[in-house]
Amino acid sequence: MAKYRKLGRTSSQRNALIRNQVTNLIHNGKIVTTEAKAKEIRKIAESMIALAIREKDNFEEVPVKAKVARKDADGKRVKEVVDGKKVTVYDEVEKTIKKDNSSRLHARRQMLKVLYNVTEIPAAVAGKKKNTKEVDLVAKLFDEIAPKCAARTTQGGYTRIVKIGQRKGDAAMEVLLEII
Repeated sequence: MAKYRKLGRTSSQRNALIRNQVTNLIHNGKIVTTEAKAKEIRKIAESMIALAIREKDNFEEVPVKAKVARKDADGKRVKEVVDGKKVTVYDEVEKTIKKDNSSRLHARRQMLKVLYNVTEIPAAVAGKKKNTKEVDLVAKLFDEIAPKCAARTTQGGYTRIVKIGQRKGDAAMEVLLEII
């Protein structure tokens, strides 16, 4: 007996479908799909959330000195003339960054094997490439979803499947899959 549902697709199509659905589930918090797909997506999503919960506090804060360009009131870089050339002026700033320990880094890379890159486009400038921003879903898993789900007393059960009803076209059972 198979350990997974084939969903009527080849292995590469099935993997792409599951990766896409898991990415959308983590990005949006809920998705509407068929029951068979939801049960397969749930396995991967729950394992990723469990991994994030296990490694959420496994980092150290490290102070770092960084050079940052000085900016004027308009947000443009300040330049000085040195030896007849315009040179940008830099200030040294101290910051603290999170440095992952080895097991958290491994967990991050395991998650990146499954998740696709997501780019958010603001509605006001739709169609323009300028104000788009990359969403870090792994950071969202560690910083938002893991602390919320860590309070649960049971192991697993981080997602919920709610039946909606049958789809009009092919009468497949549609469900809402959401992160609790």
